[in-house]
Order: sequence, then C-alpha cells, then structure tokens
Amino acid sequence: MTRLIVAAGGGGDAVAAAMLHAALYGDEDQAVIFTYAWDRLLIDPHPGPRGADGFTGLEQLTRSVRSVPATARPIPPGGSTLPRLAAELPHTLALLDPHHGAEGITRQLEELVTHLAPASIDLLDVGGDILARGDEPTLKSPLADALTLAACCQVNAPIRLLIAGPGLDGELSPDDLRPLFGPLVHTFTAEDVDAIGGILQWHPSEATAMLAATARGARGTCEVRDAGLPVPLTDEGPTVHEVDLDDALSRNSLARAVMTTATLDEAEAHSREICGFSEIDYERNKATWLTEQPPTKLDPNDVLSRLDQFHSEARARGVTHTTFRHLTEALNLNGSHREALRQLLINRRPEQYAAPLWRIPSNG
Repeated sequence: MTRLIVAAGGGGDAVAAAMLHAALYGDEDQAVIFTYAWDRLLIDPHPGPRGADGFTGLEQLTRSVRSVPATARPIPPGGSTLPRLAAELPHTLALLDPHHGAEGITRQLEELVTHLAPASIDLLDVGGDILARGDEPTLKSPLADALTLAACCQVNAPIRLLIAGPGLDGELSPDDLRPLFGPLVHTFTAEDVDAIGGILQWHPSEATAMLAATARGARGTCEVRDAGLPVPLTDEGPTVHEVDLDDALSRNSLARAVMTTATLDEAEAHSREICGFSEIDYERNKATWLTEQPPTKLDPNDVLSRLDQFHSEARARGVTHTTFRHLTEALNLNGSHREALRQLLINRRPEQYAAPLWRIPSNG
C-alpha cells in the first residue's frame, strides 16, 4: 500500500513528512514524498528551487516526475539535501518542480495519483504559513506553500491538509491559526522522532528541528533565523491538525492568484503584488551579499568566548534555546561553518545540546 505525502514548502517539510508517515502509517506502507529541492543558501547558493535540470542521476517516475535516488547529484555549484535524505530514508522522494507554475505541479500530481493509486494523500505544512492571507507582516515564505496548495485544490482526488507544529515557522501565531483547525490528528512523541533523529543532526531545517524538540519535551523560547526571531516552544508544538482544504484556499489569496500560472516567474509576480515581496528576491539579495563577505576561519577559543557573550544577551531576552543556523549567524560565522560549529559545541559543552537544538544555560 502506497501513501503520498506532499511536503508543502519543501526543505524540512519533507523530513517532517517521514516522521508523519512513521507515526500514522507505520512500516507496513510505502511512502512517496513529493517535495521541492529548495534549500537554504548555506546548502544551495543558487536562489530559488532546483528543477530536474539541476541534477544528474534522477530516475523517471512518470512523464513529468523524477525521483531523487541517493546516487543523484546536484549540478555544481548548486546544492541539495535530497540525495542524502534519499540515502537515509526508506521512502521515495519525488521532485516537485515549480518552474511551470501551479499548472505544472497540478500535472505532476495528477500523474503521481494515476501511477501510484495511493491509499491516502496528505499535504503537510510545518508551522502553518500555508494558511496565510498574504498581508501578514510576519510572513516570510508564502510562495512555495501557495503553489502546492493551488495545485492540490485542482487535483481530482481526496487530499487532506495537515498542519504540524502550529506557529513553529515563526510566520503566523498559534492564536491566529487555532480557529482554523479541524480535528487533532496526532501529537508527536519522542518515539516518533526516532524515525528522523539522525537526519536532524545535519539537516538545516529550523521549523522541523523545533517540531522534533517539542516532541522530545523542550519548552521555552527558541531564537531562529538570521534576524533572531523568538518562537515559543509549547505543548501545542508537537501537534498535527487537519484543516479543510477549500477553507485554506479561500483564505490564501496568493494560492488563488497562482492557480493558472504556467511559469515560476508568473507566480513570483503575483507574490510581489499580493504580499509585497517574493522570497526568491530575498534569496537573490542575500546571495549577492554573501558573495561579498570575506571568508572567515573558525577559531575555537574565539568562538567559545563569543558564545558566552551570546548566552548572556540571549538570557536577557528570555531565550531558552536556539538553532545551530541562528547560532552560526549570531556568532558572525559563515554558513559553511555550521557543522563544524555544531561538533565543536557538542564536544566542549555536551550538557547544553538539547538535540536537535542548543540550550541556553540558565546562568553564566
């Protein structure tokens, strides 16, 4: 029996999809996870998502859909977490390619449904920004979710929209999301995290890291992203709720606008008009800025000294946890140093590693 899970925003949503499959369906069913190749700039220096032409070694699944096996490779200088995910997950990763707009994604989904005849189809979003109207000042990345929502609403098959970790993406608050929720589908536990625990040692997703951390019992305030956004870690963090797909579409003005788009450029134009920005423009600007930064070296003693200063300032802000992505940027290190920083801190101060987050000590 095959289950199809659409990772609404790509990135960490694909990792959460694997955890969802293990929790809801167990080992007896196979999963196909339909996901973007759209990674942070520290993984992929090219702004925006990768299409099939950005890889070698993909395998044809349907006429329009390629799967990403462990042996696939992104074409340099591009990067992708998907081949490594494919090596560590028992599932098939199908590449969601948005370069032909929502019409192209709809076509891909229809082909997958025909080819797989799945027992169920879930559209999974970690955080809940797929429910954004489009005018929220805290909204950062609406385009990927809007495109997948628009496509799923045009496929002639029953699709269940699931929101995991309400508010953990830092874009919409749980208070805004709660009235939209239908049934509680699941509450993740520490045992559920075992399915992806090893992946979270290296994967850069912050929202899925916090989803796993709350399932393991972490509570407090986690500082994330380059801007140091505070995200509450509460009992609501590990929950998964169902939301009516049509209600989500009626709320999401960007998703409605992109339904007939045939190119990613068209979809971006709608995002600029409705939301006032495109997250790919943000990535373009940041990529330019990063290329202008001089290379830095990771000096352990200097890093630990600056870490103590960060701890002191973070405690004053009421912060209890942070992600290694935020810590890397807060310590003025290059994104390529993230893994080396993680290893250094775990080795030197293992008591502060609240996997996969970093715990701020309660005193100096």
